[in-house]
Amino acid sequence: MRFNRVDEALEALRKGEPVLIFDSKGREEEVDMVFYAGMINYEKIYRLRVEAGGLICYATLHELAKRIGLDFMSEILSYHKVYKQLASKRLGYGDPPAFSLWVNYIGVKTGINDNDRALTIRKLHEVFSHVWKDEVEDARRMFYNEFMAPGHVPILLSRGLERRRGHTELSTTLALMAELTPSIVLAEMLDKGESLSLEKAFSYAREKDIVIIDGKSIIEYWRKSGSNV
Repeated sequence: MRFNRVDEALEALRKGEPVLIFDSKGREEEVDMVFYAGMINYEKIYRLRVEAGGLICYATLHELAKRIGLDFMSEILSYHKVYKQLASKRLGYGDPPAFSLWVNYIGVKTGINDNDRALTIRKLHEVFSHVWKDEVEDARRMFYNEFMAPGHVPILLSRGLERRRGHTELSTTLALMAELTPSIVLAEMLDKGESLSLEKAFSYAREKDIVIIDGKSIIEYWRKSGSNV
């Protein structure tokens, strides 16, 4: 089985193939299915929906999002006199949530079907590709003219591995190591009533010939590449 072979995971992302990421023991202890957003289509959204089953999200870097005026939803809610009570809480693993806005591209029909979510994500990828190339005004113009909120695609923002080591940070770091725009689609892998166990994720990866890696391997590879975490 292709476990913790980071080079193969990087190549899979570049080819538009899925990668499975287990965060770590003692944290969420969940496996996410991850695709590069630059190669997303409705068939991959269908696969995320049917074979993974968790919330289908778009992820990029907080530092890119800030350049077009996006921030964490918990920060936005913290200024509201009522909702700030909700935003101050944390789940058991302790990390602040990565959620920003939930959006639809204005060209979708209802926003929820596989084609619609694939379109919204492709357009988000365009936005953040502009930011990545320092074309910030183009990105800002596209985002505020061509998207609406709330919608059916949640945007997740990476705080960076030095601050948080969740799937958002691990997957966007993987994209950076693959020399891709940090632009990812991901969903948790679920079982009946609970998250899919690591043992069952191994079986799935073996059956489908998919690379499965853990957060520790990504972090070690990132450090060896000379980057700071």
